[in-house]
Amino acid sequence: MQAWHVHENGEPSEVMRLVDVAPPTPGEGQVLLKVRAVSINFPDALLARGQYQIKPPLPFTPGVELCGETEDGRRVIGNPVLPHGALAEYTLADAAALLPAPESLDDAEASALLIGYQTGWFGLHRRARLEAGETLLVHAAAGGVGSAAVQLGKAAGARVIGVVGGPDKAAVARELGCDVVIDRRADDVVGAVKEATGGRGADVIYDPVGGEAYQQSAKAVAFEGRIVVVGFASGSVPSPALNHALVKNYSILGLHWGLYGTKNPKLIAHCHEQLTELADRGAIKPLVSERVPLADAAGAVQKLADGATTGRVVVEVSA
Repeated sequence: MQAWHVHENGEPSEVMRLVDVAPPTPGEGQVLLKVRAVSINFPDALLARGQYQIKPPLPFTPGVELCGETEDGRRVIGNPVLPHGALAEYTLADAAALLPAPESLDDAEASALLIGYQTGWFGLHRRARLEAGETLLVHAAAGGVGSAAVQLGKAAGARVIGVVGGPDKAAVARELGCDVVIDRRADDVVGAVKEATGGRGADVIYDPVGGEAYQQSAKAVAFEGRIVVVGFASGSVPSPALNHALVKNYSILGLHWGLYGTKNPKLIAHCHEQLTELADRGAIKPLVSERVPLADAAGAVQKLADGATTGRVVVEVSA
């Protein structure tokens, strides 16, 4: 079979190689999956660079989210078991962690339903307890993680403010349904949020960026607001001023979605049921901005690493 291997750490386009290898052999509790589609995620770039919290032995195959097919013909979504990532014709996954792919989504869309949408659902509903009528601010609103949060926020009845970088991404955010769009490159983010909320600020802020975005969040959050820390795509991990949180009376909530797989896996299954219902009635639909063949996977990972994508870039492997 064909598979992408990272033989040394570095930029994805430089260290990923397409090779011919034997299909992996399932271990205890694992199943062999025929890969149908792979949603490219930021961890794929971090894995190639050797900067992810998990460091599989070299050489390894990246690709952390997929839609695949079991040997008995079931269409499923899940996370592969590294070092056998999803950017290959076949991969391995833990049988107990696989979820049925919604019939309302094609392979590419289904491959993008797990990480971003589960993270959004847990962040907005489990951690922040977002309520209808509240104002939700989403950083990187046109990206894979941000676009999922925008759709979930709208489905929950929130007023959504999207922060993006550049006019092209602003157009995507508007198409996603953002009520207010702020271009961080051209606008004063904090001032624009205050203007859009009558000086009150945002009730819930969803931050997968960190760095300067978090500093803006702390200034733009409302009384009794909640900042959900999802990740640090900027590469900068902020140090919150806890005295500011005390004086302004807001909460800082961390979200590590992967922990639910070991701490409370039943919640992941429950979340998937909720997401499937939302997808079936058209309330959410993963934004697949580009579909590329397996041969172009290295370029797709590099494009994401360079911040040049909107929504999800999906590698289509087999039908």
